[in-house]
Amino acid sequence: MDNHSVSLLQRISIDPNICHGQPCIRGLRYPVTFILELLSSGMTHTEILEDYQDLEEPDIFAVLLYAAQLSQVKTITRLAS
Repeated sequence: MDNHSVSLLQRISIDPNICHGQPCIRGLRYPVTFILELLSSGMTHTEILEDYQDLEEPDIFAVLLYAAQLSQVKTITRLAS
């Protein structure tokens, strides 16, 4: 992983006292899932940044990188039911 990616991922924090331990942006109580939902609803980066002025553009890139990292599942194993 390059230095830029490491720097972006440092914007994602996990604190059991903030948003029940969900991954958030810089401890600002914006869960990664919330930003992903905004993006998937069709909001642009610009619209999100206008609506949530304490966010910065690198925060959105950090969310996308974090989601990409989580999606890199190598195998899926079915659990016995």
